[in-house]
Amino acid sequence: MANASSRPSPLLNRPSLKRVRDAANLLASLAPGVLFVMALLVVSQQTRFSWLAEPRHYPWEFWVVGLAGTTATAAGVADWRYHRVARLRVGPREHLAEFLALAGGGLPLFLLMCAASVAHRPLMYLLPVLVVLIGTVALICYDEFVFHRRRCDRWEALLHRTLLAGHAAAFLAWAHFCFVRENLHGG
Repeated sequence: MANASSRPSPLLNRPSLKRVRDAANLLASLAPGVLFVMALLVVSQQTRFSWLAEPRHYPWEFWVVGLAGTTATAAGVADWRYHRVARLRVGPREHLAEFLALAGGGLPLFLLMCAASVAHRPLMYLLPVLVVLIGTVALICYDEFVFHRRRCDRWEALLHRTLLAGHAAAFLAWAHFCFVRENLHGG
């Protein structure tokens, strides 16, 4: 029978808080793309969205959302990976700022965008979308200007700019689809 001192401590088997934060930020970064595809699969079963079954009927906005969103997600994953390979230290305050921007701003914005996309009257979501968008942009600016302005090298700055430009282009294409087009979003 082994003595108590030879058994591994449960604290040693638990993932560190840093690894949990890293995983949470990566998952929050990947969530919009995965949820977007899942939402398309769900609504494509409804009669008013039957046009989703044929990609040749997709409006240009969907292609921009797909391309820009994929580019942004790839830049986000590359940045996440770059931090690990270059062994860049990201402090708890920076992790929190990034997580708040991703999950605290990005996720509610995504959910509002989904609701507006399937609503018969999407304009009723315009004000909440803009309020959450402004809050999300403020969180992103805080993260970029407080933590990244001096620390990032050129490669990481390029990844951040690609990530932000991709998300901005995807958002603008979605906003055009949802608030300018009247026939395609199910209304």
